[in-house]
Amino acid sequence: MPQLPPPALVAFSAADDPWIDTRTGPHYSQRGLRDLFLNAHIIDDLALTHPPAASALLRIAIAITARITGLDDAELTASQWNALRRTRLERGRFDPDAVHAYFDRHAWGVFDLARPWLQEPALRTQCDHSSGINAFVPGRPAGNNLAWFSPHGHHTAEPVPTAEALQILLIHHYYGRSGQCTPRTVDGITTGAKNSGPLRSSVSFHPLGRTLHETLLAGLPAFTGDEQLPGADACPWEEAAPSPQTPSSLVTWPGRLLTGQSQHAILLIPGSGGSTVTDAYLTWATKEPKEAEDAEEAKEPEIITDPYLSYRFITERKSVTRRRTKNRADASRAWWRELDTLVLAPDEHGTYVRPAVFDTLNDLPEDLRRRLRIRVHGFDQDGQAVDRQWYTAITPPLLNWTQEHDPAKAQRIAECCREAEQTAQRLATVTKKAWKTATHSGTSKTSTITWANKALAWYWPKAETVFWRLLAEPEADAPTAFAAAAAKALREVTETARIRHNSAAHAVALAITGLYRRRRPSAPRKTS
Repeated sequence: MPQLPPPALVAFSAADDPWIDTRTGPHYSQRGLRDLFLNAHIIDDLALTHPPAASALLRIAIAITARITGLDDAELTASQWNALRRTRLERGRFDPDAVHAYFDRHAWGVFDLARPWLQEPALRTQCDHSSGINAFVPGRPAGNNLAWFSPHGHHTAEPVPTAEALQILLIHHYYGRSGQCTPRTVDGITTGAKNSGPLRSSVSFHPLGRTLHETLLAGLPAFTGDEQLPGADACPWEEAAPSPQTPSSLVTWPGRLLTGQSQHAILLIPGSGGSTVTDAYLTWATKEPKEAEDAEEAKEPEIITDPYLSYRFITERKSVTRRRTKNRADASRAWWRELDTLVLAPDEHGTYVRPAVFDTLNDLPEDLRRRLRIRVHGFDQDGQAVDRQWYTAITPPLLNWTQEHDPAKAQRIAECCREAEQTAQRLATVTKKAWKTATHSGTSKTSTITWANKALAWYWPKAETVFWRLLAEPEADAPTAFAAAAAKALREVTETARIRHNSAAHAVALAITGLYRRRRPSAPRKTS
């Protein structure tokens, strides 16, 4: 079992030691959480290199924002809450006394023996062995996995700077994988299986102000749940001691909602002085629910709405809690393809629902609302263990396009997004048919997608250009414009085949004709 260095030699505070990358103009610097809030009014933006860590940190920082501004008071009416937020925005910065009071009240020691920040010290005795630093750091091979693209291995486990380890810690808590893990024994029961993180495979949309101060206050979701007991809502670092949680625990606002849903228990092992992390425990944090002996006793899990995720409804599912699913992150999808979801107001007949935080943005001061952009943070993953790619993007100011402020523009955006998706679906269909006709390939799945994949890859950049042009030309015909982009993409990817083979030229000509055929309007289907 790893031996901890003497406590006197190990010190790193998440509040007071630098670990958060920030940007002010062209200058970059690292700050602790306390400094982040004291200087939020002069910081332009976070600058973390890992988008999922930035998305997780924003949720933590916004929960702290609610505490130090008094906006976590569930007794406030909607008008009182909006008025208080406006007052906090007008001040232009966070109250230094409130910031110091909050951070002085709680424990922030990353390697504290009794209450390490966002960790569980009991893992020292509940786990027979550590998980290894390579299992903790994304991208490194661990266990018997081969080191295809990394110099690290079982005998070459390099320490990680503590600042980087804290960002990785956030990724595990919010986007961690499910499956087998280091066994943990609690109440005499040993198991080595963990659930996936609450944000796994998701894409988040965060309001982005001119300063971090504006970003945090604009991104604070309003209270929309049931009444909660005073003091019952707590972030992990505000609790007396961490303990394994059950999935039935009440998800309160804003602390538990934004910071208390982790499925992973972690404990970092420091190097000498605390400047590096040399090892880690990584295991499950919630007890698996016991199956009800009687089906009638089984209860549906609590419906939790993350305020920064968009959702879609699947009506054919019988279970109410399973009819709604979060939109998954897709690294191949440009952010503009989600614009219809972001600008349309909630509709009882709609399939997609924009992030709940958008419902509070109309109450912001006019000058801020007009300049507010949206930061997109996505992590393309499968549901269990495969991490594909993370990505980020920043939209132009788009709140003036929402249905509440410009219904015509919002409907135009929705129309263009729908036509772009339907054209992509048509392009895939006619291209697969053209390939079969040209090559007489029968029903081989591999052969039928050759042209289709290439055509879609060439189509989407052209579709984005068409999309922005159509927004500037509201009278232009969207179906024809997107069909033209699809036809051009198909011609380009089949140019060589059409020159060499008459059958290919004939098949592509028929496919292009099919692209221009109008179909009955239907709900858009997202196409990769």
